Amino acid sequence: MEVWEAVVLGIVQGLTEFLPVSSSGHLQIFNTLFGLQGEENLTFAVAVHAATVCSTIVVFREELARLVRGFFRFRRNAETIYVGKILLSMIPVAVVGFFFKDHVEALFASGLLVVGISLLVTAALLSFAYYARPRQKTEISFRDAFVIGLAQACAAILPGLSRSGSTIATGLLLGDRKEEIAKFSFLMVLIPILGEALLDALKGGFSPSESGISTLALAAGFVAAFISGFLACRWMLDLVKKGKLIYFAVYCALVGTASVIYSLL
Repeated sequence: MEVWEAVVLGIVQGLTEFLPVSSSGHLQIFNTLFGLQGEENLTFAVAVHAATVCSTIVVFREELARLVRGFFRFRRNAETIYVGKILLSMIPVAVVGFFFKDHVEALFASGLLVVGISLLVTAALLSFAYYARPRQKTEISFRDAFVIGLAQACAAILPGLSRSGSTIATGLLLGDRKEEIAKFSFLMVLIPILGEALLDALKGGFSPSESGISTLALAAGFVAAFISGFLACRWMLDLVKKGKLIYFAVYCALVGTASVIYSLL
């Protein structure tokens, strides 16, 4: 992987991690266009996902500081309840990562047909959430948190099924408020992705000798993903509040159709 390719892929990851268009699907599309494959892809994907998590931490630094302070008071309060909901939402994706990691990695190497079909599913889910009008709730319940976690687990399995799109759309269909579900969707992914990055680093997955990617390219991709992710995260929060997810549904439908056609040629 060349440095310029790493920068392009980092920007793609940063923008698409928070926009409901599937970062994993877009990385797969650009990897195919650039002719990149193998362990190099998996290592780079983990690195740039970690970069976007870091950008999330920066955007929500005040909220995270409040949650941490409240949690370490070690008594039941609004912060410990919220952290409990986040931890509950992580259970499905933890099960997927622990028991089905090899199957997930195989799907991510299966080409653009799976990506295209998953993008079409993302488009349908976003459209349904846009036109549905469920009764609004005052806060995200523990049941909602677990169901949203199931949506995240499904997105972790299928490249092209947007994580943010799936979780936000699921929350909207459950009747959660737009601004609350957007924030919850971005916060719930912090520990799983950082945990995966840490495990990969401990196994030596970030070393050039193991992955075949240079340290410079990895660093360039990380920085590009962090900067673009920071901008996209703030932009997406505003877009969700304004309820403009239907435009992303149209985009996913077009890209998904193109990916399916390309894979069948």
